Parts: sequence; C-alpha cells; structure tokens
Amino acid sequence: MKNLRLKAARAAKDLSQQELADLVGVSRQTVNAIEKGYYNPTIRLCLAICHALDKTLDELFWEA
Repeated sequence: MKNLRLKAARAAKDLSQQELADLVGVSRQTVNAIEKGYYNPTIRLCLAICHALDKTLDELFWEA
C-alpha cells in the first residue's frame, strides 16, 4: 500500500526524497520504497522520518 501521507508531508516541507533520506540517514531508494509501499521501515526509521517532517506516527504510518 502506497504511503501517500508520507509523500504529501515531504512535499509540504519542500523536501526531495534525497533531502529527506539525508536527514534520516538512509538512501533515496529507501525513501522511494517506503512511499511506494515496497518497504516496511523499522520503528526507529519511522520515528526519524516523523521527527524530520514534524509529524506523529499516527499521521504518517498508522492506518485509520
């Protein structure tokens, strides 16, 4: 399942996939895979992404 909330939050911060990847210490391909739903990130990476985007886990990763 695609993570459109993550993609939207990244775009709202005007960050490229590469810039977000640099902020959280992963490759651009990892960010791309998470957004496309091909990769299930660790909780540590989820938290790092949330911190970088000023969002909560609920806002970006938990299904409603």
